[in-house]
Amino acid sequence: MKDWRILYPFESQFLETPDGQRYHYLDEGPREAPVILMVHGNPTWSFYWRNLVLALRKDYRIIVPDHIGCGLSARPTRSEYSFTMDQRIRDLSFLIETLDLRGITLLAHDWGGAIGMGTAGRLPERFSRFALFNTGAFRFKRIPLRIAVCRLPGFGRLAIQGFNLFARAAVSMAVEKPLSETVKAGLLAPYDTWRNRLATCEFVHDIPMSPRDRSWKTLCETETNLAQFREFPVCLMWGMRDWCFTSAFMRRFQEFFPNAEVHPFQEAGHYLAEEKWEEMVPILKRFMEK
Repeated sequence: MKDWRILYPFESQFLETPDGQRYHYLDEGPREAPVILMVHGNPTWSFYWRNLVLALRKDYRIIVPDHIGCGLSARPTRSEYSFTMDQRIRDLSFLIETLDLRGITLLAHDWGGAIGMGTAGRLPERFSRFALFNTGAFRFKRIPLRIAVCRLPGFGRLAIQGFNLFARAAVSMAVEKPLSETVKAGLLAPYDTWRNRLATCEFVHDIPMSPRDRSWKTLCETETNLAQFREFPVCLMWGMRDWCFTSAFMRRFQEFFPNAEVHPFQEAGHYLAEEKWEEMVPILKRFMEK
């Protein structure tokens, strides 16, 4: 098996957040070029975006953060960091304002949709268009049984933090065609110990399903703010065999963005940018030219 680092030939950048966390991100491409911000979900990290970064960085400035607790960012404890959706939106807002990013095209996947669109709702003047892949940014009543089980008290933490079952399952269950062992190793690399898997576990427990959940109010705010982007260019690319963010999520986004261009990938699962990145690149380039 090749070293996964060969697939990630980027120079790491770091910021310190206002609460003292080391925030890792990539900053690739010409500084004066149009900005693309790629926001990952759970249990991935900036490695997930590598093929799109390499394909687009010649013509665009590509910014790719690792959420705190993920990838190459800091590993705080629960007493040092809240691990909430609101905190992650504040982290991303800090990155955008510190780098003074404007005219942003957001590419978001999984939890990245809620975090990215939540950030756009608070900083609308800095965003110009949105490309969303197998994600959500609104209330939804159902949760897959496989996710619900991981939220069970005690068992969920043991399964995710102790045995890394969430991330290990994802590298097999989130795709239709098997990933190479090198790619699997890259996706799993940051999540190799109990402490390093804390954020993965907290993401699962932070999914807002009812007003009792701590991030419910933030999700409602994010959903409400979607209306202001109704006339913005929006591109939906969807792995139609995703058992988590199913096509129902895509259709819900179409209700918010009736003019969105839609690209369903019938033979792809949740990790769309792993399976179909070569087909995604020309779609994104055309979208960026609009």
